[in-house]
Amino acid sequence: MPEVFFDRYYRYDDLTAILKGFAEEYPGLVRLESIGKSYEGRDIWMATVTDFSTGPAEDKPAFFCDGNIHATEVSASSAVLYLLHRLCTGYGKDDKVTHVLRTRALYLIPRLNPDGAEWALADKPRIIRSSVRPWPFDEEDPYGLERMDVDGDGRILNMRVPDPNGPWKVYDKNPRLMVRREPGEVGGAYYRLLPEGLFHNFDGLRIRGRRNKEGLDMNRNYPSGWRVESEQHGAGPFPTSEPEVRAEVEAIVKRPNICGAITFHTFSGVHLRPPSAKPDDDLPAEDVWTYKKIGQVGTDLTGYPAIAVYHEFRYHPKEVITGVFDDWMYEHRGVYAWTTEIWSPQRQAGITDYKYIDWFRDHPVEDDEKILAWIDEKLGGKGYVDWYPFEHPQLGPVELGGLDAQYCFRNPPPEFLEAEIAPFSDWVLWQAAASPKLEVRKFVADRLEPDVWRLRLAVQNTGWLPTNVTKLAADKRLVRGVVGEIAKEGSEVGGPGSMEPEWLVAGTLRQDIGQLAGWNHVSAGGFGSQLNSTDDVGVFEWVVRGTGVYRIEVRHERAGRLSYEFRAESE
Repeated sequence: MPEVFFDRYYRYDDLTAILKGFAEEYPGLVRLESIGKSYEGRDIWMATVTDFSTGPAEDKPAFFCDGNIHATEVSASSAVLYLLHRLCTGYGKDDKVTHVLRTRALYLIPRLNPDGAEWALADKPRIIRSSVRPWPFDEEDPYGLERMDVDGDGRILNMRVPDPNGPWKVYDKNPRLMVRREPGEVGGAYYRLLPEGLFHNFDGLRIRGRRNKEGLDMNRNYPSGWRVESEQHGAGPFPTSEPEVRAEVEAIVKRPNICGAITFHTFSGVHLRPPSAKPDDDLPAEDVWTYKKIGQVGTDLTGYPAIAVYHEFRYHPKEVITGVFDDWMYEHRGVYAWTTEIWSPQRQAGITDYKYIDWFRDHPVEDDEKILAWIDEKLGGKGYVDWYPFEHPQLGPVELGGLDAQYCFRNPPPEFLEAEIAPFSDWVLWQAAASPKLEVRKFVADRLEPDVWRLRLAVQNTGWLPTNVTKLAADKRLVRGVVGEIAKEGSEVGGPGSMEPEWLVAGTLRQDIGQLAGWNHVSAGGFGSQLNSTDDVGVFEWVVRGTGVYRIEVRHERAGRLSYEFRAESE
């Protein structure tokens, strides 16, 4: 078995070796391929996971997961890698894993953005949002503060700079913490807080951050709702302009059997769902109801709340984000997709009643005290550095220290990693098992004449979700119905100008019976009002003449493929 540990973060070469190890160790379950190259030329690996002895992946309903589209969000890679590990080691031992892999497939991309992650995990890390490609200008900002490790201790901390008009002061009840200065407050020692770093072309007076030349946010580059740079920062020059996003979009579109998806990010400790740019009222009510059901399961299994981005996760009340993965999957592919933001240091510290984005804008100092106490008690103090003096080459005497956010905020500290990511695999398995699944319900062959038979094949969707998955997919006709085709062994269907085969008395060679329901729409209670109709069952019917073998193939892009054979014999 490949040696993999979940108390560390892997760089690209090690991650590649681990993925290849899984494919070599479990050839009946895992096939690894590169779906494309990153901007810097690294392979973007995707693992297809299923029990290939029960059929190819493309003939089964599938679920999709990716991680690490944002450079520093490396625990997202770990979450997908953990899922792969559980699928491989649990097959034949874990009933849930075994059932899913025998009947479904999973497509897993642990690290969509290998270039950005390499920068984040380097010995001297560079902190960027996403891709390493320059955007929107191929030039460095000549001014501003660049975040970097100025004292060579391997950390990028904070600087507090004495300033009589600074907005911060030392908290009188706990000198390790800083609090904001009150309006009209004078006569004390005040500071400006800055990231640790150095200035470019500093004039000694004006302080601002240096804009990263690498200004892309690849999670704004997907086709749904894409907007230009002036409207949506980081979105790139056109939808799927970035090779990583284009590779993923093409891989997904080539696999129409994908019925749902999770993209893993950090941080906030929350499951996010569409819509991002409009209210729930603009979605089909059936989809909102199902999204909420899936989200509640996610909360029960992981402890993370499940919320709609537009209603509860907006960076500004007057602004929305667009061009994101989960919106594209829902709006263009017609499946339920989620963004899971891994890790909540606030919740670890016992802060439970807070708003995810608003908390960073304003929260009580008591929250900071709780986080500091958590760092002291659970991390042995690692995660916070007491302020210490440093002679800055441009600012003069300053102090370095405060929260080490890269260690304990952006991703789980390594010793917390496995416990944090393990429950996500349960939610993935639940969603994969909920996908639509075609099965034969019943076959009936009635002899009408000595050499004429009426064939009726009933198929059933045994999944929780309908074959179309979402109501939106049905409304927009994003997915074809259940298709059945009949053929006779030894008989070829003619080309242009040919007549229908003589053996086909009634019915058509190819039939589309539309979509089949699941049972996600079944309401609670009863009180005598339930009527569970068989709209999950569809029937194909033909009348055929002549002895021989008739083969029926039934397929649906999402619900899978099945076949049935009938041998007509003379009396």
